[in-house]
Order: sequence, then structure tokens, then C-alpha cells
Amino acid sequence: MLRYIVKRLISMVPLLLGITIVCFVVMHLAPGSPTDMETQMNPRASADYRERLNAMYDLDKPLYQQYLSWVGKIAVLDLGKSFSPDRRPVARKIIERLPITILINALSMLMIFAIAIPIGVLSAVHKDSLFDKITGVFVFVGFAIPTFWLALLLMILFGIDLGWLPISGIRSLNYDYLPPGMVFLDVVKHLILPVTLSAFGGLAGLSRYMRSNMLEVIRQDYIMTARAKGLSERKVIYKHALRNALLPVITILGLSVPGLIGGSVIFESIFAIPGMGQLFYMSVMARDYPVVMGILLIGAVLTLLGNLIADVSYALADPRIRVS
Repeated sequence: MLRYIVKRLISMVPLLLGITIVCFVVMHLAPGSPTDMETQMNPRASADYRERLNAMYDLDKPLYQQYLSWVGKIAVLDLGKSFSPDRRPVARKIIERLPITILINALSMLMIFAIAIPIGVLSAVHKDSLFDKITGVFVFVGFAIPTFWLALLLMILFGIDLGWLPISGIRSLNYDYLPPGMVFLDVVKHLILPVTLSAFGGLAGLSRYMRSNMLEVIRQDYIMTARAKGLSERKVIYKHALRNALLPVITILGLSVPGLIGGSVIFESIFAIPGMGQLFYMSVMARDYPVVMGILLIGAVLTLLGNLIADVSYALADPRIRVS
């Protein structure tokens, strides 16, 4: 297993390079330039000033030289400096915002796991029951409703009309003056809406995938044999059937990592959460190439690691894969 993990980690390097090349080229093909904010809105900006700005940001060099220069910095773990007026290191800007994004995505994943799998199992075991039909309606609603639109509705309901939950930020204005017990409660209240909405789409889809896989597994011959041996229905379902039904679900969860990271851009912008998604949106609008590439690189690494974790989880769920 250790050798397999090392080989997968090594194979990630050329794949990461390919991802960065595509992202770098596409980003530079987009209209606009990092210097537009400083030159087009400034009537005193001369052509010579634009050239000096382009030279300062290395934008006057050919695209392949810009990419090689960026890769050279990445090789020594240097993400460069932001094009924004503060010229802060990209790594520092990302590190400041990365923890909250990881926290929201991790909580969303846990919610998807904890709710979708039991719903899918119960729907399969009680096929065509009232519970199965209700969850089926829930799934179709989850797929049909745009999550950003639902986010606005919940903000109006719980934040404005009822006043139960905050609708922006990650902490209250009086956070520094709250007692220790209220600090944790304040953060939890701020996270309820973003985490719930981040998990909503994945929760609906994964529960249906789990139901489909479970229905296929419980029709297998070995399940009939286990029941014929007199094992309890609970043991048959949760010990023998569930582990095999989890294999396709693990793949889907591994592939859902990029979706959660992409969703962070929407939710963090809607709820004004100072995370990596909001930083990415602001950097794209400002054409801050180093920050955009740094965030895309981290997103690609997290995605590849998510797929690796999914593959390793295969072995934990099915001993036959471990033996092979």
C-alpha cells in the first residue's frame, strides 16, 4: 500500500504541470490585463508608464517565459507576490484564508457522509415505501433548485425575517468581547447556513447514488446466502451489503472535492466569508495572475489528494482490493 501511495504521489507531478499549463494559458487569453486598473482609469497614465508597469510584472515577456519563471518559483515553494498595490506574498494571502475554506468544505463533506449514506441505505431497504418516495422528491428538489438562489431565500428567512442566524462574515462585530462559551457559539451560528448550503447539492445526489448501489448489492447471491444462514437483517445490510455498496460512492466523494472548492467561490462571495473562494473571485476581477495561479494550484493539489484518498479508501472498504 505504501509503495502504491508513493507511486501515485510521483505521478501527480506531470499531471499538476499539465493542469498549470492549461490554467496559465486560459487565464492569459481572458480579456483584460493587471495593469488596466491602474492605467485605463487614470487619465495621467502615459504609454511609458504602462510599459514600465508591464516590465515590473514581467508581462512584457513571452508567455512561455512567464510560465517558466512561475514554475521556477514554485519549485522552491515561492508563489510570488501579488499584483495588488500591497504587493504581499501570495502564499501569505492564501494561508490567511485557507483554513476557513478547508473548515467549511470538511464540515460539508462530513454532513454529506453522515446524512446521505443512511438515507440511501434506508431508501433501498424500504424500496417504494413512503420514506423512499419522500426522499425521491427531496433529491429532485435538490437537483432543480439553484443553490445560490436558495442561499438568498434562507438569508432572507433566517437572517432578516426571523433574525436567528447571521448572514455575513464568520464572526460578529463584538467577537473580541464575547465570553469564551459564546465565542464558539458565535462561529457555529455563522457557519450553519454556508455549510448546509454547500452540502445541499451533494447530499441530494449522493443519497440517490447510495440507494442505487444498495439496491444492486442486496440482490446479489451472497446476500441471499447470508440471510439463509440465519444472520439478522441488520447484520446482513450493514456488515455485508453496505461495504460493497460504498465502493462507487467513495469514487463520487473523491470527485466531489473540486465541486466543493468551486462552490466556495459562490458561497464565500454571497456570505462575505473571508476564505480562499472570495480571494479567488476578487483576484480574477483584478486580473491578479499570481494569486489566481496560486489558488488554482492549491485546488488542483487538493483535488488530486482527494482522488488518492478515495483510492486508498477502496482498500479499507473492500479487503479484496487490499490483497490485490
